[in-house]
Formats: sequence, C-alpha cells, structure tokens
Amino acid sequence: MNKVYILVPLLGVLIFGGAYWNFNKTYQAKIEARKATEQAAIKKKQQEDIAAREQAIKDAIATQEKRKLEREAKEKKDAEEKQARIDLEDKRTRTFEEMKRAREQVDRLKKDLGVVQEDIKKLEDERKRHLEEQAFLKTYVKQAEANTKYYYDLLDKLAAAEAAAAEAAKAAAAAKKG
Repeated sequence: MNKVYILVPLLGVLIFGGAYWNFNKTYQAKIEARKATEQAAIKKKQQEDIAAREQAIKDAIATQEKRKLEREAKEKKDAEEKQARIDLEDKRTRTFEEMKRAREQVDRLKKDLGVVQEDIKKLEDERKRHLEEQAFLKTYVKQAEANTKYYYDLLDKLAAAEAAAAEAAKAAAAAKKG
C-alpha cells in the first residue's frame, strides 16, 4: 500500500503535468491569439477613432465654415438693416425739419398775407376815395366851366348893357343938345 501512496500521486502528477503541459501550450497560443485579436480590435478601434476624429474635424470645419458664412450673412443683413434704419431716421428727421420749415413759412406767409390784405384794403379805400374825388372834380370842373360860361355871358350882357347905357346916354345927350 505504500506504493499506492506514491504511485497514485505520482501518476496524478504525471497526468496533471501532461494535461498542464498540453494546456499550457494551447493556453499561451490562446493568450497570444486573444492578445492579437485584442490588439487588432484596438488598432481597428483606433483607426475607426482616427477616422471618426477626421470626420468630426471635417464636420467641425464644415460647420465652422457654415457658421462663419451664416455669421457674415447675418452681419451683412444687420449692417444693411442698421443702414436702412439710419437712412429712415435721416429721412424722418429731414421730413420733420422740412415740415417745420414749411409750417414756419406758412405762418410767415399768413402774416404777410394779412399785411398785404390790409395794404390792399387801404389801397382800395384810397382808390375809392380818389375815384370819388375824381368824380367830384369832374362835377366841379363841369360846374366851374358852367359858372365860367355864365360869368362870361353875364360879363357880355353887362358889357352890352353898358354899351346900351352909353348909347342911351349919348342919345340922351344928343337929344339934350339937339
């Protein structure tokens, strides 16, 4: 039985050693295969990451360019809107100033119109007075001419009466003498 105690464990060690050696040989190959697979997977993943990064960089650059173009378009639009706002503000200011000047001019013209109307009224009153004076003078001149004619006729009658009286006195003196 002593031999059994040595033989069985020895036999177990030999079987275990053979199995271990067989296992160890395939285990190293499996580990190396697994390492190679993992390395290939890591390399593949790294290449995919690199490709993904490159694509992400390209996308980021494209997005950046797109944003840049959008920003430039927005800035251009904002500048145009700002310029349009400034132009409208200037136009509104000019219109307000022109309207203010026009109101002032209208007020000034109304005052001038009032002065001119007063002057016209004065001139019409003066014209009316002159026409009345002219009508009066025409009437007066006609009357004065009539008076002059009357006085000339009266003077002619007086001269004729004096001549008749002188002749009557001559005739009376001749009748007295004779």
